Amino acid sequence: MSEENKSAIMMPKADDLILSSSPHIHSDVNVRKIMLKVILALVPALIASVIFFGWDAVRVIVITALSAVVAEGLWLWLAKRPLTPLRDLSALLTGLLLAMNLPSNASWWICVVGGFLAIWVGKQVFGGLGHNIFNPALVARVALLIALPAAMTTWTPTGGLLEKNMRLPSGENVSITTVAESEAPAVISCATPLGEAAELKRTPNGAATFAPITEKSDYVKYFLGERLGSLGETSCLALLIGGIALMFMKLIKWQIPIFFIATVAVFTAIVHLCAPAMTPPPLFHLLTGGLLLGAFFMATDMVTSPMTTGGCILFGVGCGVITCVIRIWGGYPEGVSFSILLMNALVPLIDRLFQLRPFGYVRKRA
Repeated sequence: MSEENKSAIMMPKADDLILSSSPHIHSDVNVRKIMLKVILALVPALIASVIFFGWDAVRVIVITALSAVVAEGLWLWLAKRPLTPLRDLSALLTGLLLAMNLPSNASWWICVVGGFLAIWVGKQVFGGLGHNIFNPALVARVALLIALPAAMTTWTPTGGLLEKNMRLPSGENVSITTVAESEAPAVISCATPLGEAAELKRTPNGAATFAPITEKSDYVKYFLGERLGSLGETSCLALLIGGIALMFMKLIKWQIPIFFIATVAVFTAIVHLCAPAMTPPPLFHLLTGGLLLGAFFMATDMVTSPMTTGGCILFGVGCGVITCVIRIWGGYPEGVSFSILLMNALVPLIDRLFQLRPFGYVRKRA
């Protein structure tokens, strides 16, 4: 090689090199834009909750969202850190997702406590956005469910659901409390579809056990949102619109919700086929509870979900299996929140199992 060519490929001078720690590849990803798009995808479900639960839904959404934002600002202020992270809208999204996991009759202080639990315990204690290992909204939801089971599992129809849910297929699941015998009902408490299924399973009716809650008209109501539950357990149609929008914008890995939902369908179909009195048909499980909310908006959290395609598939299947086990044999009628948190804890192991090969890697032969 000539001296002229050697000088052409010489390394630059040491003073011209910039030394820095990894990562060396940077992206122009804007966290605020991502959070804003997810919030917009959640808007149909938020509107549906207001339509069916009325002003009670507005109260829960506003208080919970504001509490999450205030909790983040207070933490940053106490830690003497700049308040710029408030601009990325992550705290607002966490508050909205937590509101979707609360009943419409949740007291104001439950919303406030939930907002602080989500931000302080579920997010900031791990180091802030990008460092949390569990979904912050689900951390708060499960903590409230364990600490306040009665308040978190008492469902009172309000707004558009007040008249529609006073007479459920199984009348024994409707509890009406009055101030006096001559007065109108003060509180009307009804069971969710999954709660009804748990009650009906205890009745010895054989294959016809779940007939009162699995009629075609019931499935239409479940799909549109005429049922009790958390704010995010109402309209499957609204959740599907938001979930499809997230996949279309490529903000979530489609393998997680698809395999999550498919696993629940296959698992419950097998159990129902082998023991019809053990659990309702798979369509019932797909349209009730927080399955769609969890599959599209909670399990797909970028920070707490696997990075590889194979890992996402395993993550979705694991969430589906745990959800079905809790719904069918567990003490709680719903298991979506628990399943996602349990799989969040396994994400580091899943990423290690499905880690990608480095560029140029050659496998050694025996």
